[in-house]
Amino acid sequence: MSRERSDSQGSLGPDDEVMPYSDDETDDELDPGSDEEGPPGGPQPEEIKSTESGWSVKANDRAFCNLPEFQKKYLLCLKKSKYAGNGIKTYKYNALTFIPLNLLEQFKRVANLYFLALLILQIIPEITTLPWYTTLVPLVLVLGITAIKDLVDDLVQWGGEMTETFSKPRFQESKWMNIHVGDVVRLKKNGHIPADILLLSSSNPNSLCYVETAELDGETNLKFKMGLKVTDERLQEEGQLAQFDAMIVCEEPNNRLDKFTGTMCWRKDRFPLDLDNMMLRGCRIRNTDECHGLVIFAGADTKIMRNGGKTRFKRTKIDELMNYMVYSIFVILILVCAGLAIGNTFWYEEVGSKAWYLKDGKDQTASYRGFLSFWGYIIVLNTMVPISLYVSVEVIRLGQSKFINWDLQMYYQEKDTPAKARTTTLNEQLGQIEYVFSDKTGTLTQNIMAFKKCTIAGQHNGYCSGSLDFSWNKYADSKFEYLDHSLVACIRSKKDKETLEFFKLLSLCHTVMLVYQAASPDEGALVTAARNFGFVFLSRTQDTITISEMDQEMTYEVLALLDFNSDRKRMSIILRFPDGRIRLYCKGADTVIYERLSPNSRHKEVTQTALDMIGATAIEDKLQDGVPATIAKLAKADIKIWVLTGDKKETAENIGYSCELLTDDMQIHYGDDIKPASATPQDSTQPIDDWEKESRQVDFVNMACECEAVICCRVTPKQKANVVSLVKKYKKAVTLSIGDGANDVNMIKTADIGVGISGQEGMQAVMSSDYAFAQFRYLERLLLVHGRWSYIRMCKFLRYFFFKNFAFTLVHFWYSFFNGFSAQVAYEDWFITLYNVMYSSLPVLLVGLLDQDVNDKLSRKFPKLYLPGQQGALFNYKNFFISLFHGIFTSLVVFFIPYGAFLQTMGQDGEAPSDYQSLAVVMASSLIFTVNLQISLDTSYWTFVNCFAVLCSIAIYFGIMFDIHSAGIHVIFPSTFTFTGVAPNALRQPYLWLTIILTVGISLLPVIFIQFLCKTIWPSVGDNVRHKEEEEEKKKPAPFQRDRRSRRSAYAFSHSRGYADLIASGRSIRRRPAVARPDPRDSITEVPPSQ
Repeated sequence: MSRERSDSQGSLGPDDEVMPYSDDETDDELDPGSDEEGPPGGPQPEEIKSTESGWSVKANDRAFCNLPEFQKKYLLCLKKSKYAGNGIKTYKYNALTFIPLNLLEQFKRVANLYFLALLILQIIPEITTLPWYTTLVPLVLVLGITAIKDLVDDLVQWGGEMTETFSKPRFQESKWMNIHVGDVVRLKKNGHIPADILLLSSSNPNSLCYVETAELDGETNLKFKMGLKVTDERLQEEGQLAQFDAMIVCEEPNNRLDKFTGTMCWRKDRFPLDLDNMMLRGCRIRNTDECHGLVIFAGADTKIMRNGGKTRFKRTKIDELMNYMVYSIFVILILVCAGLAIGNTFWYEEVGSKAWYLKDGKDQTASYRGFLSFWGYIIVLNTMVPISLYVSVEVIRLGQSKFINWDLQMYYQEKDTPAKARTTTLNEQLGQIEYVFSDKTGTLTQNIMAFKKCTIAGQHNGYCSGSLDFSWNKYADSKFEYLDHSLVACIRSKKDKETLEFFKLLSLCHTVMLVYQAASPDEGALVTAARNFGFVFLSRTQDTITISEMDQEMTYEVLALLDFNSDRKRMSIILRFPDGRIRLYCKGADTVIYERLSPNSRHKEVTQTALDMIGATAIEDKLQDGVPATIAKLAKADIKIWVLTGDKKETAENIGYSCELLTDDMQIHYGDDIKPASATPQDSTQPIDDWEKESRQVDFVNMACECEAVICCRVTPKQKANVVSLVKKYKKAVTLSIGDGANDVNMIKTADIGVGISGQEGMQAVMSSDYAFAQFRYLERLLLVHGRWSYIRMCKFLRYFFFKNFAFTLVHFWYSFFNGFSAQVAYEDWFITLYNVMYSSLPVLLVGLLDQDVNDKLSRKFPKLYLPGQQGALFNYKNFFISLFHGIFTSLVVFFIPYGAFLQTMGQDGEAPSDYQSLAVVMASSLIFTVNLQISLDTSYWTFVNCFAVLCSIAIYFGIMFDIHSAGIHVIFPSTFTFTGVAPNALRQPYLWLTIILTVGISLLPVIFIQFLCKTIWPSVGDNVRHKEEEEEKKKPAPFQRDRRSRRSAYAFSHSRGYADLIASGRSIRRRPAVARPDPRDSITEVPPSQ
């Protein structure tokens, strides 16, 4: 008879703290009432009834799922089966939907929609003042680059896997998407599980099947699943599987990974089902050649899909600020255009209507002309809204992400694990972090457990007395270390029954599988310790467990097994000994065990409320390398670090001191000792109402944020996320969460930035993170180097980008006062088209990718350099308006100096080139020189690439300008290229070159003067660091000093005259009988240089 497994939720004893297992679940994602569990004794009968009547599956019968009672409405009166198919759509587009859907997504951006509206306006003849291509070319370029990026990202999601499904009379290969509820499937070794499947039989004895759940819950250790004994005996052959017609009645689809209840009705018998019989989608088959199963949940109904949670879209503070600034530019644009339209109305009434040579034959009022002028200026001044801003930002972020991926100083050689930026949208936010929330186990520590000490019957063991020799034990693990001889002597004497019972418990009470594959590192450490002390776990079956007790093999019958979970915080096993005795062994957290001890600790009842205490263990989890130094550096950067752990208070406090988060000069405050001032004994447990709840949350956050360090212990995964959420909500701070396990996923997703550590607990945290690496110490470089650089680069890029667009666009504004506010453009059409695309984009992109105020060593040496990012000092509305006024000043100079130079001029040939086209060329040339030299002044870190980009941008401008002003292209496109011969004619006049030089000089001199004042009178933190480093370099002594009066040698290592003459003369090797031979170690002495 197969033993029955007890429901772990239904254990007796005190009700432990309830913790939702699903790491991604939130209050709005759980089914109604899912957070409220029934009493410890088990679910209520009503709940069981409703659950069992909700989901029915009949084996080998697809038609059963399509019966009318299983239909549900999904669109008006249309119905479909409530059983989901197994197809999961992970991609956005296909060949037909890519173009329309991608364009729809891109036009959700206000800037793209704005330029589309401009393009439509330019088609209207009465409004347009610019050719349609001036807007179409940049818009198509931006949309095209973004579409290609989206397509590449989406292609990664395509693909599918195959498995074998039973199609009478045999198994046939089938795609996952073709699997249905009720199908019998065959799975092979190392294959992924395609749906939530009831295990029927396997190639292993007792239908054991080993699965790896790393992609599901983040744990790399193997779990075992077992088929029912009846299906193991009767469903091994294909013919038997073909006749299988059982009815499964179970719970509705849900997101609880740790629970499954159901019943199998077959051949008039009923068999209970639990989670041990289920293989969930997302797992992999290991150590099992093949197995057979019945599909219970498919596709969107599987637990992994139900447990996916809502993807939180993360945006940086700079993104939000940038959008507000774009809206501000819209407002400024509308006000400017309205002012110019009013000016056109008054000008036409006073001047235009009275000048006979301005008659255009149109019977239009001044107001209507002003209305048309408003839309004309919307088109002319459209470049105030930077269409290429967003795509440029994406390019910069992509490059910064690649630098993180390529950083060899964040590469962990032991595991061949590089750092990985899993997102390209949050890099600059890394330079603004104020709070770091960290897990403990596996994040600060190595999560490699070692058995160090134990106490048995009140006797402490494990204190250092020398390394032990376990050669007497043929099963001993050579890597195991223990430093107490007395314990080995006690065991080998077999006189202390308590000690023997202690290690027998460790060897029996566990779920370790073959080759000591444990469900957790600490469980593996306990079983390995028992193995070395003579109690060796040998094998297990569905109903038995076999161990070697001091070289004597013993087999125990397993009557019940209650596995460890986060609710119970303990594991229990009930065994029948060979002599017929029945015993309960239990191990778990101290707080849980203490509550269940017998008052005299000698009560022998086999219950979980009167246990005998045998002993306790001490397992060490060492800190990772560099953790204290990293925490100290981050603290100096004014980053507050909170540790959120499920450990008890004492363990958490010890870790705090070990990693130097806590120091001896700190005053420690415990949450238990702090009570709200307004709380009464009646209301101290639960808040009275929402206002009281919010008040307590504010008090908690305010109190905690006043501390230098905070450690939250005994917190569940959901509570970790709540703590992060509270700080974000009430402090408006930029937060970062870092963890390594599945229990950290919710915290990682809740924070502004999530960092996953690829440690001992699988890849679930990494898969949910924004950035990933192998060691906690790499967080220092990620924030203080890459984060700070990314923030500075992005801020400098945005300030310059707004400046160059204002300087370019506002020239049209000043020109309007001299053309009757007629919306005539100041530049040639193709210059307007290519300005942001070709003439001024490359230098600023390279600054956004490569610029450094100080190098990486100084960034880590002086953590205070990180402060400007936290304060948002480098990009805000103040910087925006500085860029605006800088652009206004530059546009004034670029327009009025050439305008003044063209008022009364005479060329060398006696002709006056004072035409509009020559003026446009001079203004455009002055602007290109000014903006490219301006970015040169803003560049802190010069490379060959930066220099080449500046020179190349200027060269491209002149090359294209001379081409489009040539007669040849005018002959081919006479209506498009109208500036024929203007550039060669204008730029051969020396005084026009002097005008350009004067314009550029006056534009840049104030900038140079202000930068000089800032570096000398108001230096930034970076300026001070650079100055300090330069002073230290000057004070450093040279590695060696040459003798100034000695002849300089061609050899780099020669300080003064050597011993060549002495050796050549032979005097050093002549024998002197009277003098004893000296010691070779004393025969070489330093000879002072000859004077």
